[in-house]
Amino acid sequence: MAARKVVIMPKTQEYLSKLGEQIKLARLRRKISVALVAERAGVSRATIWSVEKGSPSVAIGIYAAVLHALNGMDKDLILIAKDDELGRKLQDLDIMPKKRAPRRKMDDEQDNMGV
Repeated sequence: MAARKVVIMPKTQEYLSKLGEQIKLARLRRKISVALVAERAGVSRATIWSVEKGSPSVAIGIYAAVLHALNGMDKDLILIAKDDELGRKLQDLDIMPKKRAPRRKMDDEQDNMGV
C-alpha cells in the first residue's frame, strides 16, 4: 500500500515546523537524547526526527506522546482552541431573539376554561 501524501496549507506547515522546532528545543534544554524520547514515547528515532521537523504525516497522537515524554508537556494540548473568538462571534450572530415572548401557563389554562 502506497503512503498517502498529506496536502497541507503553507501557513499550517509553517506552524507545524515551528511546533517541531519548539519540541526539539524543549528536548535539548532538558538534555534528553532522541533515543530516550523515542523510547518513552514508544516510537522510533526517525519518528522523533519527523516530529522535530514538523512533519504533517505524523499523527497528532504521536506529537502528544512525544510531548508527554518531555516530562508532561502534553497538558498544554488542552489549551488548543480554548479561546475561540471567531467561533464565539459566529455563534452569537446566529442567536436570533424571539419575536414574541412565550405564552404564560396561566393564559393557557384560562383559554382552556373558556375565560
